[in-house]
Amino acid sequence: MGSIAILTDSTVQFTLPTFGGHHLIRIIPLQVAYGAQVYEYSKGLKPGDLPLSVGPENHPRLIPPSLEQLCEWFSYDEMGQPYDQVIGIFSSSGMSGMVDRAIEAQKIVNGRTSLQTIDSQTTSIGLGMLVQSAAEAVARGANLADTERLVRSMVPHIYAVICAPGLSYLHYSGFLDRAQASVGEMLGLFPIFAFEEGQLTPLEKVRNHRQVLDFFQEFLEEFDQLQYVSFLQSAINSNSQDGRILRDHTQDRFVHTPFSEHTINLPVATLFGPNAIGLFVVEPPLR
Repeated sequence: MGSIAILTDSTVQFTLPTFGGHHLIRIIPLQVAYGAQVYEYSKGLKPGDLPLSVGPENHPRLIPPSLEQLCEWFSYDEMGQPYDQVIGIFSSSGMSGMVDRAIEAQKIVNGRTSLQTIDSQTTSIGLGMLVQSAAEAVARGANLADTERLVRSMVPHIYAVICAPGLSYLHYSGFLDRAQASVGEMLGLFPIFAFEEGQLTPLEKVRNHRQVLDFFQEFLEEFDQLQYVSFLQSAINSNSQDGRILRDHTQDRFVHTPFSEHTINLPVATLFGPNAIGLFVVEPPLR
């Protein structure tokens, strides 16, 4: 059995800077087109550089690699050596074009590379949790089938809510129509969505930031046990007090559950706006 490579896309955000099997992971960059320029992964444009609201002339968009490029990524490592086995875990097919394009590439490279593609049905930290778990499993000696089974079993147990005040971003990302986005921004609403089967589902509209945090705490109350909780901070209005409030609430209810905080990255900010905040949680595995 050859070594297993784990590929993901640049919407991924990890909860830890390093972990078992980290060296097995390759991140496929999604370019960001903004204004008249196209920015490479983590080069020349930061999430905080994006405006709070966008229009036809200045909305950013994600550009997945071409099918040819993706076949190269799936076939060869950084040194140009061919892969034997690859598991690709990508941002939800409802949020980017990576899964659909990866499935096309899989049809081409299967035969010379054993490849499995998984729709994470999430993004950002949720995606990172899946990729991290896959890497740790492979580092412990899991084979491709067992790793795929583990990841697919985790997908239904990762939950997220996100508040995206920049509704114009959601319009240009294909989640809302123009009228909904325009009215919501004009009224200064703080809309809250859940990730359900990879799609954004509207849950609530609140009037201020404090009510968003109240909603996030109520969201945590819905669970009896949690394996991990992670707070996704805005790139523009990051507030350390928000993290403390949610951390304290998590530790009061789930004494031994780890909690982490992270700032939204550029690809995710391109989808939801730089002022979006979110809460990602993982249920423990079924026994």
